[in-house]
Amino acid sequence: MIRSPLARVAFGAVVVAIAAFLLLPTIIIFPISFSAASDASQFPPATYSLKWYESVLLDPAWQSATITSFKTSCLTVIFSVVLGTSAALALFRSHFAGKAAVQALLLSPLVTPVIVLAIGMFMVFSSWRLVGTLVGLVAANTVLSIPFVVASVTATLHTLNPNLEFASAGLGAGPWRTFWRVTLPLIFPGVMAGAIFAFIASWDEVVVAIFLTTPSLRTLPVLIWSGVRGEISPAVAAVGSILIMISAIGMIAVYLITKGGSR
Repeated sequence: MIRSPLARVAFGAVVVAIAAFLLLPTIIIFPISFSAASDASQFPPATYSLKWYESVLLDPAWQSATITSFKTSCLTVIFSVVLGTSAALALFRSHFAGKAAVQALLLSPLVTPVIVLAIGMFMVFSSWRLVGTLVGLVAANTVLSIPFVVASVTATLHTLNPNLEFASAGLGAGPWRTFWRVTLPLIFPGVMAGAIFAFIASWDEVVVAIFLTTPSLRTLPVLIWSGVRGEISPAVAAVGSILIMISAIGMIAVYLITKGGSR
Protein backbone atom coordinates (compact mmCIF):
# COMPACT_ATOMS: atom_id res chain seq x y z
CA MET A 1 0.00 0.00 0.00
CA ILE A 2 1.33 3.42 -1.01
CA ARG A 3 1.17 5.79 1.98
CA SER A 4 3.42 8.67 0.97
CA PRO A 5 1.43 11.51 -0.72
CA LEU A 6 4.29 12.15 -3.15
CA ALA A 7 4.45 8.47 -4.06
CA ARG A 8 0.69 8.42 -4.64
CA VAL A 9 0.89 11.41 -6.95
CA ALA A 10 3.78 9.85 -8.86
CA PHE A 11 1.96 6.53 -9.14
CA GLY A 12 -1.21 8.27 -10.34
CA ALA A 13 0.76 10.22 -12.94
CA VAL A 14 2.33 7.03 -14.27
CA VAL A 15 -1.07 5.33 -14.50
CA VAL A 16 -2.57 8.31 -16.34
CA ALA A 17 0.39 8.45 -18.72
CA ILE A 18 0.10 4.74 -19.53
CA ALA A 19 -3.67 5.02 -20.02
CA ALA A 20 -3.23 8.02 -22.31
CA PHE A 21 -0.54 6.20 -24.32
CA LEU A 22 -2.87 3.23 -24.82
CA LEU A 23 -6.15 5.06 -25.40
CA LEU A 24 -5.25 8.22 -27.34
CA PRO A 25 -4.57 6.43 -30.67
CA THR A 26 -7.97 4.80 -30.33
CA ILE A 27 -9.81 7.96 -29.33
CA ILE A 28 -8.35 9.91 -32.28
CA ILE A 29 -10.26 7.64 -34.66
CA PHE A 30 -13.63 9.01 -33.55
CA PRO A 31 -13.20 12.65 -34.62
CA ILE A 32 -11.59 11.51 -37.89
CA SER A 33 -14.64 9.37 -38.64
CA PHE A 34 -16.84 12.49 -38.43
CA SER A 35 -14.63 14.55 -40.73
CA ALA A 36 -16.24 16.15 -43.75
CA ALA A 37 -12.93 16.09 -45.65
CA SER A 38 -12.15 13.45 -48.27
CA ASP A 39 -9.02 12.23 -46.48
CA ALA A 40 -7.85 11.67 -42.92
CA SER A 41 -4.72 13.80 -43.10
CA GLN A 42 -6.27 16.78 -41.33
CA PHE A 43 -6.57 16.53 -37.55
CA PRO A 44 -8.58 17.83 -35.89
CA PRO A 45 -11.13 18.05 -38.71
CA ALA A 46 -12.17 21.54 -39.81
CA THR A 47 -15.77 20.49 -40.41
CA TYR A 48 -17.79 17.51 -39.29
CA SER A 49 -20.27 15.29 -41.08
CA LEU A 50 -21.96 11.89 -40.89
CA LYS A 51 -21.45 11.18 -44.59
CA TRP A 52 -18.77 8.53 -44.00
CA TYR A 53 -21.06 6.52 -41.75
CA GLU A 54 -23.75 6.84 -44.41
CA SER A 55 -21.36 5.72 -47.15
CA VAL A 56 -20.29 2.71 -45.09
CA LEU A 57 -23.89 1.68 -44.41
CA LEU A 58 -24.80 1.98 -48.09
CA ASP A 59 -21.65 0.42 -49.58
CA PRO A 60 -22.27 -3.19 -50.72
CA ALA A 61 -18.68 -4.19 -49.90
CA TRP A 62 -18.97 -3.01 -46.28
CA GLN A 63 -22.43 -4.57 -45.99
CA SER A 64 -21.16 -7.94 -47.21
CA ALA A 65 -18.14 -7.81 -44.88
CA THR A 66 -20.37 -6.89 -41.92
CA ILE A 67 -22.71 -9.80 -42.59
CA THR A 68 -19.78 -12.19 -42.93
CA SER A 69 -18.21 -10.95 -39.68
CA PHE A 70 -21.51 -11.18 -37.83
CA LYS A 71 -22.30 -14.71 -39.03
CA THR A 72 -18.74 -15.86 -38.28
CA SER A 73 -18.77 -14.36 -34.79
CA CYS A 74 -22.20 -15.78 -33.88
CA LEU A 75 -21.30 -19.29 -35.05
CA THR A 76 -17.95 -19.03 -33.30
CA VAL A 77 -19.69 -18.15 -30.04
CA ILE A 78 -21.97 -21.19 -30.30
CA PHE A 79 -19.17 -23.69 -30.96
CA SER A 80 -16.63 -22.16 -28.59
CA VAL A 81 -19.14 -21.97 -25.71
CA VAL A 82 -20.24 -25.59 -26.14
CA LEU A 83 -16.72 -26.97 -26.56
CA GLY A 84 -15.07 -24.63 -24.06
CA THR A 85 -17.65 -25.19 -21.32
CA SER A 86 -17.50 -28.96 -21.82
CA ALA A 87 -13.71 -28.91 -21.66
CA ALA A 88 -13.68 -26.75 -18.55
CA LEU A 89 -16.14 -29.03 -16.74
CA ALA A 90 -14.26 -32.17 -17.76
CA LEU A 91 -10.88 -30.82 -16.68
CA PHE A 92 -12.16 -29.33 -13.44
CA ARG A 93 -13.82 -32.53 -12.27
CA SER A 94 -11.31 -35.11 -13.42
CA HIS A 95 -7.83 -36.11 -12.33
CA PHE A 96 -5.57 -37.95 -14.74
CA ALA A 97 -1.99 -38.04 -15.85
CA GLY A 98 -1.26 -35.24 -18.28
CA LYS A 99 -4.10 -32.99 -17.12
CA ALA A 100 -1.78 -30.00 -16.94
CA ALA A 101 -0.58 -30.69 -20.48
CA VAL A 102 -4.17 -30.79 -21.77
CA GLN A 103 -4.97 -27.50 -20.03
CA ALA A 104 -1.85 -25.92 -21.50
CA LEU A 105 -2.83 -27.18 -24.95
CA LEU A 106 -6.31 -25.67 -24.69
CA LEU A 107 -4.92 -22.34 -23.55
CA SER A 108 -1.96 -22.32 -25.96
CA PRO A 109 -3.68 -20.11 -28.60
CA LEU A 110 -3.50 -17.26 -26.07
CA VAL A 111 0.30 -17.32 -26.00
CA THR A 112 1.14 -18.69 -29.45
CA PRO A 113 1.97 -15.97 -32.00
CA VAL A 114 -1.09 -15.46 -34.16
CA ILE A 115 0.97 -15.45 -37.35
CA VAL A 116 2.22 -18.95 -36.52
CA LEU A 117 -1.34 -20.17 -36.00
CA ALA A 118 -2.44 -18.45 -39.20
CA ILE A 119 0.24 -20.13 -41.31
CA GLY A 120 -0.50 -23.53 -39.80
CA MET A 121 -4.24 -23.15 -40.31
CA PHE A 122 -3.73 -21.98 -43.87
CA MET A 123 -1.62 -25.03 -44.71
CA VAL A 124 -4.08 -27.46 -43.12
CA PHE A 125 -7.24 -25.77 -44.37
CA SER A 126 -5.82 -25.53 -47.89
CA SER A 127 -5.53 -29.31 -48.03
CA TRP A 128 -9.08 -29.60 -46.68
CA ARG A 129 -10.36 -26.98 -49.18
CA LEU A 130 -11.67 -24.76 -46.40
CA VAL A 131 -9.83 -21.58 -47.38
CA GLY A 132 -12.30 -18.94 -48.53
CA THR A 133 -15.25 -20.66 -46.84
CA LEU A 134 -17.39 -19.67 -43.87
CA VAL A 135 -16.72 -23.09 -42.32
CA GLY A 136 -12.99 -22.45 -42.35
CA LEU A 137 -13.38 -19.02 -40.77
CA VAL A 138 -15.63 -20.36 -38.03
CA ALA A 139 -13.31 -23.29 -37.31
CA ALA A 140 -10.26 -21.04 -37.06
CA ASN A 141 -11.98 -18.47 -34.86
CA THR A 142 -13.35 -21.23 -32.64
CA VAL A 143 -9.82 -22.46 -31.98
CA LEU A 144 -8.79 -18.92 -31.02
CA SER A 145 -11.88 -18.33 -28.86
CA ILE A 146 -12.08 -21.57 -26.86
CA PRO A 147 -9.33 -20.49 -24.39
CA PHE A 148 -11.41 -17.47 -23.33
CA VAL A 149 -14.39 -19.70 -22.54
CA VAL A 150 -12.26 -22.30 -20.75
CA ALA A 151 -10.57 -19.68 -18.57
CA SER A 152 -13.83 -17.89 -17.75
CA VAL A 153 -15.84 -21.02 -16.95
CA THR A 154 -13.00 -22.56 -14.94
CA ALA A 155 -12.75 -19.44 -12.80
CA THR A 156 -16.49 -19.63 -12.12
CA LEU A 157 -16.31 -23.33 -11.27
CA HIS A 158 -13.85 -22.56 -8.47
CA THR A 159 -16.59 -20.52 -6.77
CA LEU A 160 -19.22 -23.26 -7.16
CA ASN A 161 -20.38 -25.02 -4.00
CA PRO A 162 -20.24 -28.77 -4.80
CA ASN A 163 -22.72 -29.52 -2.00
CA LEU A 164 -25.50 -28.06 -4.15
CA GLU A 165 -24.90 -30.69 -6.83
CA PHE A 166 -24.69 -33.42 -4.20
CA ALA A 167 -28.00 -32.23 -2.77
CA SER A 168 -29.59 -32.34 -6.22
CA ALA A 169 -28.35 -35.89 -6.77
CA GLY A 170 -29.52 -36.88 -3.29
CA LEU A 171 -33.01 -35.64 -4.13
CA GLY A 172 -33.15 -37.98 -7.11
CA ALA A 173 -32.06 -35.73 -10.00
CA GLY A 174 -29.93 -37.35 -12.68
CA PRO A 175 -26.65 -35.91 -14.00
CA TRP A 176 -28.29 -34.05 -16.89
CA ARG A 177 -31.08 -32.62 -14.76
CA THR A 178 -28.55 -31.52 -12.14
CA PHE A 179 -26.47 -29.84 -14.84
CA TRP A 180 -29.36 -27.95 -16.43
CA ARG A 181 -31.15 -26.97 -13.20
CA VAL A 182 -28.24 -26.44 -10.79
CA THR A 183 -24.78 -26.31 -12.35
CA LEU A 184 -25.49 -24.28 -15.49
CA PRO A 185 -27.43 -21.48 -13.73
CA LEU A 186 -24.59 -21.15 -11.20
CA ILE A 187 -21.83 -20.96 -13.82
CA PHE A 188 -23.94 -18.93 -16.26
CA PRO A 189 -22.09 -15.64 -15.57
CA GLY A 190 -18.81 -17.32 -16.50
CA VAL A 191 -20.34 -18.87 -19.61
CA MET A 192 -21.76 -15.52 -20.73
CA ALA A 193 -18.48 -13.73 -20.07
CA GLY A 194 -16.66 -16.36 -22.14
CA ALA A 195 -19.23 -16.00 -24.91
CA ILE A 196 -18.76 -12.24 -25.05
CA PHE A 197 -14.98 -12.58 -25.10
CA ALA A 198 -15.32 -15.16 -27.88
CA PHE A 199 -17.52 -12.82 -29.91
CA ILE A 200 -15.09 -9.93 -29.50
CA ALA A 201 -12.09 -12.11 -30.37
CA SER A 202 -13.80 -13.35 -33.53
CA TRP A 203 -15.19 -9.94 -34.46
CA ASP A 204 -11.76 -8.26 -34.27
CA GLU A 205 -9.63 -11.09 -35.69
CA VAL A 206 -7.62 -10.01 -38.73
CA VAL A 207 -4.36 -11.99 -39.01
CA VAL A 208 -5.91 -15.44 -39.42
CA ALA A 209 -8.74 -13.97 -41.51
CA ILE A 210 -6.25 -12.50 -43.99
CA PHE A 211 -4.93 -16.01 -44.67
CA LEU A 212 -8.34 -17.69 -44.89
CA THR A 213 -10.47 -15.13 -46.75
CA THR A 214 -10.81 -14.38 -50.45
CA PRO A 215 -12.02 -11.30 -52.36
CA SER A 216 -15.52 -12.81 -52.39
CA LEU A 217 -15.52 -13.61 -48.66
CA ARG A 218 -13.99 -10.93 -46.44
CA THR A 219 -14.60 -9.85 -42.87
CA LEU A 220 -14.68 -6.26 -41.63
CA PRO A 221 -11.12 -6.27 -40.19
CA VAL A 222 -9.77 -7.67 -43.48
CA LEU A 223 -11.59 -4.99 -45.47
CA ILE A 224 -10.22 -2.34 -43.11
CA TRP A 225 -6.72 -3.70 -43.60
CA SER A 226 -7.17 -3.56 -47.35
CA GLY A 227 -8.32 0.05 -47.05
CA VAL A 228 -5.43 1.30 -44.91
CA ARG A 229 -2.75 -0.24 -47.14
CA GLY A 230 -3.23 2.72 -49.45
CA GLU A 231 -4.64 6.07 -48.43
CA ILE A 232 -6.50 6.12 -45.11
CA SER A 233 -10.08 7.20 -45.69
CA PRO A 234 -12.42 8.56 -43.01
CA ALA A 235 -14.74 5.71 -44.04
CA VAL A 236 -12.21 3.28 -42.57
CA ALA A 237 -12.16 5.38 -39.40
CA ALA A 238 -15.96 5.18 -39.27
CA VAL A 239 -15.87 1.38 -39.46
CA GLY A 240 -13.08 1.31 -36.89
CA SER A 241 -15.19 3.45 -34.56
CA ILE A 242 -18.06 1.00 -34.89
CA LEU A 243 -15.77 -1.93 -34.09
CA ILE A 244 -14.38 -0.12 -31.05
CA MET A 245 -17.85 0.70 -29.75
CA ILE A 246 -18.98 -2.92 -30.15
CA SER A 247 -15.89 -4.15 -28.28
CA ALA A 248 -16.40 -1.55 -25.55
CA ILE A 249 -20.04 -2.56 -25.13
CA GLY A 250 -18.92 -6.18 -24.88
CA MET A 251 -16.37 -5.39 -22.17
CA ILE A 252 -18.95 -3.41 -20.19
CA ALA A 253 -21.35 -6.34 -20.50
CA VAL A 254 -18.67 -8.72 -19.20
CA TYR A 255 -18.07 -6.43 -16.23
CA LEU A 256 -21.77 -6.20 -15.40
CA ILE A 257 -22.32 -9.94 -15.77
CA THR A 258 -19.34 -10.92 -13.63
CA LYS A 259 -20.26 -8.29 -11.04
CA GLY A 260 -23.82 -9.56 -10.90
CA GLY A 261 -22.61 -13.15 -10.72
CA SER A 262 -20.33 -12.42 -7.80
CA ARG A 263 -23.26 -10.86 -5.94
